[in-house]
Amino acid sequence: YGVKAAVTRCTNNYGPHQAAEKFLPTVIRRAIANQPIPVYGNGGNKRDWLYVTDHNDAVDLILQTDWAFHDPEIGRGHIFNISANEERRNIDVAKTLLNTLGKPESLITFVKDRPGHDWRYALDSTPIRKLGWAPQVSFEEGLKKTAEWYKSRKQV
Repeated sequence: YGVKAAVTRCTNNYGPHQAAEKFLPTVIRRAIANQPIPVYGNGGNKRDWLYVTDHNDAVDLILQTDWAFHDPEIGRGHIFNISANEERRNIDVAKTLLNTLGKPESLITFVKDRPGHDWRYALDSTPIRKLGWAPQVSFEEGLKKTAEWYKSRKQV
């Protein structure tokens, strides 16, 4: 129909203001309160995590790239997967966050996995990387910023 459009798909975003029921806010809030931290199954589910400002920067770069919305060579716009390309198991994420907060790993409690729960999320971010984009916030730095945000708001 002649619509000039680009599509973006992103891996798990995290940072301040993330929905409270999501994994990282749950771990942070419960750890701050010294409550058990639920981890599905054995914690082996893998995710790629991207700090929210890195996602914003990627979208901004795409918005500034005219051919992203209509490339005469292919007759349409492009699809951009946005990821850090750093998969981590949920159990490792929980342990890293507990370490960041100075809390014991003994807070981790394994709970029954959800039926049909995705084992792995992964995206190939080669096209956005070809535009010169790369994440600027390391996972550890992003976790620290996110945890500090929650702690400052006392959202337990």
